[in-house]
Amino acid sequence: MEKLVSSWYNTVKSVPQDYVFPEDTRPGDKIVPILENCPIIDLEEKVPGDRNDIIQQVLQASQEYGLFQVINHGVCGDLIKDTMRMAKEFFNMPNEEKASLYSLDPQKSCRLYTSSFDYAKESIHVWRDVLKHRCHPLEDWVDSWPKKPSKYRDVLGTYSVEVRNLSLRILEMIREGLDLKPGYFGDELTDVQTLLLSHYPPCPDPSLALGILKHCDPYIITILYQGNTCGLQVMKDGQWFGVKPVANAFVVNIGQLLKVVSNGKLESVEHRVVTNSKVPRYTITSFIGTCSDTVIEPAKVLLEKDDCRPLYRAFSYKEFLQANQEHRGEGEATLKVFKIEG
Repeated sequence: MEKLVSSWYNTVKSVPQDYVFPEDTRPGDKIVPILENCPIIDLEEKVPGDRNDIIQQVLQASQEYGLFQVINHGVCGDLIKDTMRMAKEFFNMPNEEKASLYSLDPQKSCRLYTSSFDYAKESIHVWRDVLKHRCHPLEDWVDSWPKKPSKYRDVLGTYSVEVRNLSLRILEMIREGLDLKPGYFGDELTDVQTLLLSHYPPCPDPSLALGILKHCDPYIITILYQGNTCGLQVMKDGQWFGVKPVANAFVVNIGQLLKVVSNGKLESVEHRVVTNSKVPRYTITSFIGTCSDTVIEPAKVLLEKDDCRPLYRAFSYKEFLQANQEHRGEGEATLKVFKIEG
């Protein structure tokens, strides 16, 4: 527990050496502009015909940015607020009340840890603490979740179901937009859901440290609630841009698996998280993915419709995760392993 950043951050006046990144990967002092044209999509269908327009907006944002924000998404604002409150209460409990959840074993279905999933093998750590747990089907996993705060399981359980439904709704729009067969994103490609709650304490020198290294998400789709505090940055046209929080909006990231399924039509954006020196930042992330033996490949119907060759060979998700780990989440380097040349 003493490794948790939240256990010691307020006792140091400078960034410890094992949290200082090399000059070519650290954020530095350069001011990063806000991504002013980041797509914000209203999912509410107000009149007949709106759905087709929304589908095209989702598809265009997924192709051009690999990321967008959604409003009027159907997840209750009070539920979002309660979920964020549970996250803050959990991370701010005394260490002895969280100790039973702390683990260095990445195979545990529910665990509290610091930095990345493999702290022991890192040469440089990232400035965050994490609570991560499986959550679908809810009844299979909820008993392993934290018992405190007392309402944690009820609130996070409701939230996980609502956000999963939102993920499937967006995937259905993408399915329609790509003209894939009904049910394409059924149980096999979306049967694993993981919630990740992150706490980024104030950092004495944000120019030296990172909250998360640059990476692309190794999943189908990601739904992030980032609260009101900036920290998420995305790579666009060779430059980093900040993604400004929008009240009650979710950030949607297209995962690398969806890029493969779409045969490169959809983009998976490279992103990172930076720290700040003034206030703690809390985020809640839902990842939709699949089992290790599931085969991922470009959708055959898409290849036939477009009369084109596949850009990627078929591979198991286990293979993909291994390549992703070897390349430290680097999007293009990971996918290059599976790319068909010529």
